Amino acid sequence: MAEKTISPAQTITASLPIPQETKEVVDSPGRLAWRRFRRHKVAVMGAFLLFLITSLVILAPWVTPYEPNELDIRNRLQAPTLAHPMGTDELGRDVFTRVLYGGRISLTIGVAAMLISVSIGTFIGAVSGYMGGNVDGVIMRTIDVIISFPSLFLLIMLASFLGSTPTTMILVIGVLSWMRVSRLVRANFISIKGHEYVTAAHALGAGGKHIVWRHLLPNSLGPITIAATISVSFAILTESALSYLGLGVQPPQATWGNMLRFAQDQMSTAPWTAIFPGMMIFLVSIAINFIGDGMRDAFDPHSR
Repeated sequence: MAEKTISPAQTITASLPIPQETKEVVDSPGRLAWRRFRRHKVAVMGAFLLFLITSLVILAPWVTPYEPNELDIRNRLQAPTLAHPMGTDELGRDVFTRVLYGGRISLTIGVAAMLISVSIGTFIGAVSGYMGGNVDGVIMRTIDVIISFPSLFLLIMLASFLGSTPTTMILVIGVLSWMRVSRLVRANFISIKGHEYVTAAHALGAGGKHIVWRHLLPNSLGPITIAATISVSFAILTESALSYLGLGVQPPQATWGNMLRFAQDQMSTAPWTAIFPGMMIFLVSIAINFIGDGMRDAFDPHSR
């Protein structure tokens, strides 16, 4: 058999580096999105900050030697020291400890409420976007009616009737915050539904369930993920607002919101009792917003 010869031109071409654009084409969408996210420095900083706060909250029993409801009247309203890095409150309880344990409740409510709102919103938005016609019209008009009511008023009313346990907060916030997610998913489904590969799947006899699960939903994961990050931030802020108004989780169980509520009487004499829980709400919210911005750019096909 004759040996195959390689021309000098082929040798030079093979040794040339592959352009970045060609590399990105062969990458999977997830890997490409991850590369774009890593280039977003603010989003990476937000992810690191959120990871740090979450780790401290989860490891609270090992991070602090105090119990969240441990009283020490002799050291009440003590300024920050080495023994109490964030000072003590009006009952001598360690503020740092209560911030960590309160973060457990606040973050749990935020994540659980997000899962509920995103699940409901994705399902209703998928049905509306895929079915279209009268079904889409009825669903959209219903959402318009729900959104027209003041959301905070509805939250306050339901929280006052159903009670103020963490489970109630999760259900109330989750059930009343799915509408914008559904609109986002519906718009994305309508956009994708007209693509050629969906038309080809229809022509090959694929059913509606197959098209939704194999084509429409996977290509909507980017907007859904972005909506999820925003929903977590919204749920944490909403829980904090309800707790500040006295309709959230009740003491002695700590959350960042009810810590702010009881700190308002000590703002002039012991401002640290309000500064630190307020700072945690701010840091978590801004970290999640940074992550959302980075994910939006990561899933943007025009981003480089």
